[in-house]
Amino acid sequence: MAKQSEQEIKLQFLEEAKEYLTTLEAGIVGLSSGGNNPQNLDALLRATHSLKGGAALMGYIFLGELSHRLEDFLKVIQVSKTNIVDGELEKLLLLAVDRMVLIAQAHRQRKKVGEKWREVNVEPIFQKIRDRVGDPQPIDHAAALSAEVGEDMAVFLFETEVEGCLQRLEGIYAQPEQPCLREEIAIASQELGGLGEMLELKAMSALCGEIEVQIQKATPEQVSEIAQQALTAWRKTQAMVIVGQSQSIPQHLDTIETVESSPIEALPITIEPQSQEELLPSPSVTATSETVENLETIRVPVRHLDQLGDLFGELTIGRNGLDLQLRSLRNLVRLLSQRMRTLEQSNFQLRTAYDQATFQTLAVATAETVPEMSIANSFESLTSLSLQDFDALELDRYSQTHLLSQEVMETIVQVDEVTTDIEVQLDDTERITRELNRTAKLMQTRMTQVRMRPISDLLGQFPRALRDLELQHNKSVYLKIRGGSTLIDRAILEALNEPLLHLLRNAFDHGIEDYPTRRSQGKAEQGTIEISASYRGNQTIITLRDDGQGINLEKIKQRAQQMGWNEAELAQASQDDLLNLIFTPGFSTADKVTDLSGRGVGMDIVKTNIEKVRGEIEVDTQANQGTIFTITVPFNLSVMRVLIVESQGMRMAFPTNTVEEMLLLDPKLVMQSSGQEILNWEGYMLPLIRLGDWLKFPRPPHKVVTEDIPKINAPTVLIIAQGDSLVGIVVDYYWTEQEVTIRQVEGNLMMPPGFVACTVLGDGGIVPLMDALAFLAWTKGESTQTSGVQKQQDPETWETPLGETSQNLLMVVDDSINVRRYLALTLEKAGYQVEQAKDGQEAIEKLKTGLPVKGVVCDIEMPRLDGYGFLIQVKAHPDLKKIPVMMLTSRSGEKHRQAAMNLGATAYFSKPFKEKELLETVKEVCQG
Repeated sequence: MAKQSEQEIKLQFLEEAKEYLTTLEAGIVGLSSGGNNPQNLDALLRATHSLKGGAALMGYIFLGELSHRLEDFLKVIQVSKTNIVDGELEKLLLLAVDRMVLIAQAHRQRKKVGEKWREVNVEPIFQKIRDRVGDPQPIDHAAALSAEVGEDMAVFLFETEVEGCLQRLEGIYAQPEQPCLREEIAIASQELGGLGEMLELKAMSALCGEIEVQIQKATPEQVSEIAQQALTAWRKTQAMVIVGQSQSIPQHLDTIETVESSPIEALPITIEPQSQEELLPSPSVTATSETVENLETIRVPVRHLDQLGDLFGELTIGRNGLDLQLRSLRNLVRLLSQRMRTLEQSNFQLRTAYDQATFQTLAVATAETVPEMSIANSFESLTSLSLQDFDALELDRYSQTHLLSQEVMETIVQVDEVTTDIEVQLDDTERITRELNRTAKLMQTRMTQVRMRPISDLLGQFPRALRDLELQHNKSVYLKIRGGSTLIDRAILEALNEPLLHLLRNAFDHGIEDYPTRRSQGKAEQGTIEISASYRGNQTIITLRDDGQGINLEKIKQRAQQMGWNEAELAQASQDDLLNLIFTPGFSTADKVTDLSGRGVGMDIVKTNIEKVRGEIEVDTQANQGTIFTITVPFNLSVMRVLIVESQGMRMAFPTNTVEEMLLLDPKLVMQSSGQEILNWEGYMLPLIRLGDWLKFPRPPHKVVTEDIPKINAPTVLIIAQGDSLVGIVVDYYWTEQEVTIRQVEGNLMMPPGFVACTVLGDGGIVPLMDALAFLAWTKGESTQTSGVQKQQDPETWETPLGETSQNLLMVVDDSINVRRYLALTLEKAGYQVEQAKDGQEAIEKLKTGLPVKGVVCDIEMPRLDGYGFLIQVKAHPDLKKIPVMMLTSRSGEKHRQAAMNLGATAYFSKPFKEKELLETVKEVCQG
């Protein structure tokens, strides 16, 4: 089980390596014309360095070696005073990255890279680069270090003058008699304090002033201890200045934690020009000019997001069902209230009739007692009596019927009270339901954002592809990308990959002219291709335009005639009709077949792939001005708003973004023209298609049984935009508009033309989803293929640190999720539990919450707060300074090791590490 987890971590690193290689490819493209851009070269060096360290740690030795060699070449390029990269060298560098991509793919497929393949396909490329660039020289490393860490006069002085002063003091301290130690420390305090003032390091000046005061006041027995503290403080100050953390220099001697070992045991920091490992700039410095917000992320397989999306779809169905049930309940409560009022009226009539019968009975009894009175006279006499003429027993002659009527009346009052309570509770339930709907919509928005990726993830590979075409075909084209941060559903983004790449190649081949042609037309020799993305309502619009020669409409006509189109129809065809022919299978206007075009395939596949994600593509062109392809795709594929309509007894859903308007069908506005019904809509003559005429069922569909009634219980026209024209579709009824979840029809059953998927309504009814444009194309006899939403599985994930506490808890701090997982797996196999942090800042925040860690394994180069800064903050915090910190980094140079040790590190390991040695050190640290 452990081996399987380890393999999963290695495979995930290869996904991370793919991102590094993509960064390298994008950065190298245009290097020959962009000069030695410091930000670009810094980004390239960071990518090669991270790839080198991670590959070595995961056991991909050859990939790590190639990354190291490429890093050396880039260092030479970085420190060169002139741009030594030309088109040929740029091509070699890109080929080197290509080979590294193939090696990573081989590792992903668990294939071994053979020695012969390496000798034939890899070594010649790297040897050619070496012949052009040369090996890094010592001066190159020193210059690269200067560029990487922003070395200034302060760093230079601390590595030379301060280093010499500290070595001299440590030599005196190491002697048994420690001659003139007090005087030497006092003199050094004055010299270093003056240096601090000159360099405007106020904290250092204050520290030196305090050391001078304490060493002068110290007794002979205290001199040695104060000298040791002073040397420790100055070593830490030196390390902080070198690693760019001068703001953390301590101002007081009593805040310095005295190291257990003697200062003489720590070797001095020296520059080793021969070292292949030098400091890179902090990873927090990015190559882009835009400020990137540091966001907490979580690494989750995309299939889990798909499952969450499916569950949210079920939630949407349940929410719609709840709304439906509440409406039904509200109607029942209203009906109950009406029935209660009717019952109250009936009970009142019953009481009145009973009272009349009671008086009649009493009158009869009086007549029998007084024979000379008639019944009428008795009744009149009875009614003329006053209440005081009867006692309680004589007046209250209630029968069983009267008591039953009284009980019914009381029950009615009680039921009426219950009805009122139900109405109050129903009001509260509807309020909660509205809040639930609002929360569900917010959740939908967040879920949609999680599934989104910026289109720049897709377009990032295009500069490389275009650069290859430039070098191959001797054309110069500038690629402009606008709206690269526009978010698109992952499934849609994957579907757009091939179409956009094909359109880019077509624009380069068919659109952009050669140099002589552009000069003769007064155009700039360098052509321009622009890709832009933006939102419009609930759709995403992507345009690809070029400033080339445009599409030759005459060539389209000639090619169409050759393929059998009617010449008369072609002569009357509009420009849009002609341009739409390029999406026909087998259609091509190229004069000859090349590696770019002329085969008659491609544009039909472009359209088909776009339509698979419910998208559309349009084209416009102007002679000698250029061509514009406009792609429209939905904002997401899982949830949409639809109109529920009915035709031929079957309900169906139309996406709202396809319906321009909806209106009642007025037979007076319908006329016939050449056998086609035409609707006169606000002066526009629209073709009218009755949906029922095209839906032919082998048997009548199951009639919809529901308490609801259609909102429009009459024939209704849906106005559909088909390109630049409008078409009316007639349905029998319009039910409602609602937000639904899209579901695919699984199995071998093919969807009829015009149907792409289905949805489940709140009442449990399954309703097919209509593709209006595909349906209209089918009615015209066109061959339009449609399919449902394609769910894409993508191994890419997001990351966040997760962990738990225990008595043997260790913390692993590294900005690479795969390195963290690999280390965590190694430590967990040894019986430890591991808490992870993605950088020093997060580690500090977790430790300050009281996390009882026994030790920390920390990388050096990380965003926000690197390993040096983490060490400084840990050792300065009274509750954290006792926590041992072990550094694990790809920086194997003595300079970096000593900087870490002087800042308080317990141990220092370089990648790749020896597992046994690391575990032994961790065990000693935890037991200590």
